[in-house]
Amino acid sequence: MRNIKSYKSITPTIKENCYIDDSAVLYGDITLEQDVSIWPLVAARGDVNTISIGARTNVQDGSVLHVTRKSKGNPNGNPLIIGEDVTVGHKAMLHGCQLGNRILVGMGAIIMDGVIVNDDVIIGAGSLVPPNKVLESGYLYVGNPAKQARPLKESELAFLTISSQNYVKLKNEYIEEHS
Repeated sequence: MRNIKSYKSITPTIKENCYIDDSAVLYGDITLEQDVSIWPLVAARGDVNTISIGARTNVQDGSVLHVTRKSKGNPNGNPLIIGEDVTVGHKAMLHGCQLGNRILVGMGAIIMDGVIVNDDVIIGAGSLVPPNKVLESGYLYVGNPAKQARPLKESELAFLTISSQNYVKLKNEYIEEHS
């Protein structure tokens, strides 16, 4: 795979049943757990820190995934950690943040360094989550800067898992068609 690239002799680790579109590029210290899908034009650089993507997570078209290097002021830097059953919408930018499980990141959202997003959260399209903010579980966040808008409805909480399951089915179709 020409789009899976080493950096300083570290190559991405890809578990079984993952789909990576030919136009996506993954560099360095990246781990994809089972059933992850990486869609067209995603750029993921695990060059100066690590990227970890949990099972059944999907990263949609044009998204950018990056990290923050280690420094004197930030000895661990900021890795990018994405939990299980996460849907990352088209053209989202995730930089050195931590996302829990069952999260929907809306299209064009930006989540910055040091942010912690707890489980069961929806981040609205176009929202900006500023550095070091913590998003509480069970809420919708919208705006620039993102603010807690309201509790999630039961139907929205259920949709978080439905979304990831739909992308597992879709990536399986892509794998079958292109194998």
